[in-house]
Amino acid sequence: MMNTSKKNKLIASFGFAIKGFIDVLISERNMKIHVGVLCLVTLGGFYFDISSLEWIACLICYGAVLGAEAFNTAIERLVDAISPEFNPKYGEVKDIASGAVFATVIFAILVGLIIFLPKVIAIFP
Repeated sequence: MMNTSKKNKLIASFGFAIKGFIDVLISERNMKIHVGVLCLVTLGGFYFDISSLEWIACLICYGAVLGAEAFNTAIERLVDAISPEFNPKYGEVKDIASGAVFATVIFAILVGLIIFLPKVIAIFP
């Protein structure tokens, strides 16, 4: 059984996590784009009645892309706080974090093509 103090800390940590996600969603253009695409893919999933395994693949991609974008934002903000003036080494760190998001998105797109392309092609024989 969890004592009240630990339970309150756990609840507070969820609150901080939600606050952080909302902050990134409100402040970051790319996160808004990712969420918009996520909504379109979800609508496509319902329209094409994708299988449970296809939904699982989509959900994993959603989590990977949103998580990568959140990590990228955290890294960018940390670098900017440490070094407000341009520093080539810190620029590399930001580029690498951005590259991680790019790689995640590319693989999510590939998963989407594997799931949806055959269904779209079937509509237009």
